[in-house]
Amino acid sequence: MSTPTTPTTGLILAGGLGRRMGGGDKGLEMLDGQPLVAHVIGRFSPQVDKLIINANRNAEAYAAFGYPVVGDLIEGFAGPLAGIQAGLRECTTPLLACAPCDSPRLPTDLVARLRDGLTAEALVAVPRTADGLQPVFALLRREVLSAVDAFLAGGGHALAECFRAMPLAIVDFPDAAPFANINTRDDLAAYHHG
Repeated sequence: MSTPTTPTTGLILAGGLGRRMGGGDKGLEMLDGQPLVAHVIGRFSPQVDKLIINANRNAEAYAAFGYPVVGDLIEGFAGPLAGIQAGLRECTTPLLACAPCDSPRLPTDLVARLRDGLTAEALVAVPRTADGLQPVFALLRREVLSAVDAFLAGGGHALAECFRAMPLAIVDFPDAAPFANINTRDDLAAYHHG
């Protein structure tokens, strides 16, 4: 059973190719005068004991925020699960909380609520909104690493599919808006005015 004091590492996922952003590094795109990842750090870092950034490009730019940067262990931008695998390998606390670099309004009570919802049997807690499961915001027990390794080694990539194969706790969040992410330059422009 996790408790409010169970040490937790935060992992910001910034390892993608940013295809829909024209190939730009999403975490470093500017929003209101700051890189997107800085907005996420501001909301996420107070919720965790340590913070790691998963990035496969621009490692120096991410390191400038003052947190360790880890790249995927799998070549070829294999998706967020590969980033989570790298984070789990680096994680020294019992729990790892994940958040994407492109969700600047993520809930400030995300980790606390997921920790509360992580039952003794569950290995992963995932938020659910009216839009469905939000697996990229998961809270994982460190011991899921072997299952994640096996899933990736078998050619799997889909987060939700991987997590559904494990004892899963689902935590309902009534408001989907904080989970919104910025995928395109149009999204970014809309956020500027939103």
